[in-house]
Amino acid sequence: MGQVLDKFHGKEWKKKQIRKISDKVYERITVQSGSATLTFENIYIAVLLVYNDINKLLPGPHFDPPSKEQVRSMMQECDFNLDGELDHEEFVEFIQRLTTDTLIVVSQGLIVTLVVAPTVAMTTKKATEGVPGVGKVVQKLPNSIYASLVTLAIVWFQTSREEI
Repeated sequence: MGQVLDKFHGKEWKKKQIRKISDKVYERITVQSGSATLTFENIYIAVLLVYNDINKLLPGPHFDPPSKEQVRSMMQECDFNLDGELDHEEFVEFIQRLTTDTLIVVSQGLIVTLVVAPTVAMTTKKATEGVPGVGKVVQKLPNSIYASLVTLAIVWFQTSREEI
C-alpha cells in the first residue's frame, strides 16, 4: 500500500514526517515540564498534540488518538530502560509504533487519489461519449480538468463516508 507513497516521497518519508512532529512535540512538552523525560501524563498530552498535528498536516481522514489504556500499554513496551518514563529516543519509537496504522490509512487514501480516481475519470469520460446531452459536455472538457473533477468527487465521497 505504501509503495505509491514511497515512489513519490522516498521510503523514509513517512518516518521523517512523524520524526519531525515527534521532535517538535517532545521539545514543547519537556520545555514546559522542565524535565528531560516524559511521565505518563506528559506522554498522553504529547500523543494528543501529535495526533492534532497529524490531522492538520497529512491528507486523509481525521484520526482519533488512542485511549489512555492503549498509551499506557505501549509506553511500557517502549520504556527500554524501565524507569517508568520515556526519554527522547524512546518517545520517538513510541510515536512511530503508535502511528503505524494511521500512516497505512494515509497511504491507502493517496493510492485512491493518485491512481484509481484518474483511471475512473478517463473510463467514465469514454463511456459517456454517446450519451445525448451529457456526452457533448463531458467531451468538451480537457482530460486533466475532467480527471480532477472526478478525483475531487471520489475524495469527497470517501471522506464523507468515513465521517458517518
